[in-house]
Amino acid sequence: MRRNDKQTALDAFIARKAEIDTMLERLRALSDEHFGYSPDEINLAHVGPLAHYAELLKQITDATFKEGEHAE
Repeated sequence: MRRNDKQTALDAFIARKAEIDTMLERLRALSDEHFGYSPDEINLAHVGPLAHYAELLKQITDATFKEGEHAE
């Protein structure tokens, strides 16, 4: 790989990593705040969307760590 190509790849990788870091920080902050709900107002209607988010994150972590259906 040429030096310029390697730098381009590294720059793109770092940019994508920064996007992920930003998303993770936002998710952590929202989670710390009970996803925008007061603990007193949470009911079963809030569980479904949260379960969906957890499933999406599980797909990502399974692929990243080669677990679940991605296990070798």
